[in-house]
Amino acid sequence: MHPYIQLTIPAEAEYLDIVRLNLFGFASKAGFSYEDVEDMKVAVAEACNNAILHAYGEEPGGSVDIRMELIGEEMAITVQDYGRSFEVSPSSFEAPVPPTGIARIRTSGMGLYLMQALMDDVQVAVESGKGTTIVLTKRLHGEEVIL
Repeated sequence: MHPYIQLTIPAEAEYLDIVRLNLFGFASKAGFSYEDVEDMKVAVAEACNNAILHAYGEEPGGSVDIRMELIGEEMAITVQDYGRSFEVSPSSFEAPVPPTGIARIRTSGMGLYLMQALMDDVQVAVESGKGTTIVLTKRLHGEEVIL
């Protein structure tokens, strides 16, 4: 068995600090650098925010499951919702600044690009009517795993 932490939070932004605090403790104990932990916190918060804002919108009663698991020298963080899903395409991961200049920069839809920039791997699984699962992976660089 791999060490892991599993949380289920209400789909409300006010619960994101609980996710960030648990991630900080778990990743720090595993030997991740401060910079890597901060990158993971931003990526996971973005994945959770997407679930809160887009999967459930104004619908009450939604939840988000988060699982942080240490597998060898990698931390795999799964964020899963059970609300409305979305279509993932290769353009979902593209840089937010189009070649025509900064005047046409997108103001939304940059979440997957940001997650990919901060993590070593990002996988998205969408099940129509059953929600979205995002798996974010960060490799431990240089240090030995402590857990």
